[in-house]
Amino acid sequence: MRSLNPIFGKTVHSIGLHVRSQGDSQSDNKVMDNVTVRQGETVFLSCSQGDVVTHTAWLNRSSILYAGVDKWSVDPRVSLVTFNRDEFTIKIENVDVSDEGLYVCAVQTSSRPRTTFVHIIVQVPPKIIDFSKDMVVNEGTNVTLMCLANGKPEPAINWRVHSLSDDEYLDIPSISRHKAGEYECMAANDIAADTRTLRLVVNYPPSVLGGRDIGVTLGQRGVLQCEADAVPAATFEWYRDDRRIFNGFDGIEINDSGTFSKLTLFNVSETDYGNYTCVAINKLGSANTSIVLYGMPSFTCGILYTNLNM
Repeated sequence: MRSLNPIFGKTVHSIGLHVRSQGDSQSDNKVMDNVTVRQGETVFLSCSQGDVVTHTAWLNRSSILYAGVDKWSVDPRVSLVTFNRDEFTIKIENVDVSDEGLYVCAVQTSSRPRTTFVHIIVQVPPKIIDFSKDMVVNEGTNVTLMCLANGKPEPAINWRVHSLSDDEYLDIPSISRHKAGEYECMAANDIAADTRTLRLVVNYPPSVLGGRDIGVTLGQRGVLQCEADAVPAATFEWYRDDRRIFNGFDGIEINDSGTFSKLTLFNVSETDYGNYTCVAINKLGSANTSIVLYGMPSFTCGILYTNLNM
């Protein structure tokens, strides 16, 4: 872009918001309101002309955009909208942050110069640029989640989960299993909002719910059940006294499903009665519970009939 000097004999500098020209006392200067535009939109810059105008131009940062109908800017987004005795209007399409700043409409008449100042403010919707990935941690670990965003105005950061935080970094000291789940970060300003979500998995060792002792009649089916809470999910082992029991051993069936394990004895005998131990195991530890299988008295129809006739 070329300097303004050959046309008006002086250079105009970008000097910030709400500025007034420091030209001679014969100049007519006007400060326009700030123009706020969103990134990607089109902005129109207009100033009045009047009679006996000898030269006129729109400038930005000491560079000429348009001198009358002649385009000096090499930016294809800048174009002339209206140029006549009353109005001189240009537009800038697909506005970006680099377009923000002071713009000057300089009009030279036969008697004195006249300048109009306008400051463009470009607003940018938030965009999260750096965000923690899904995490798997062990219970008791100190965890820091990160959510960095840019935008204009500067976006506010909010974390949404078990509690709220307005910091770019969310610190969770000595995390517990109850803090596992999805964490959502929202970056928001006056324009829009951007959100990202991560999943936080908290590993912890098994805990086994208390087993319930079972009474079974000889020859009947006995079912022992064991439930464990663990992340990652626990695997199960069954023991009779100190001897491990495997699926299919002596007609015993072991079936694991999620957090449950079930041991089934299809034809209970005297030797089956006793103490059974269920052990739940994952990489962080193990837990166990004991279940007693005990005998129940059996009643025959004859005994029942005799008792009813006594």
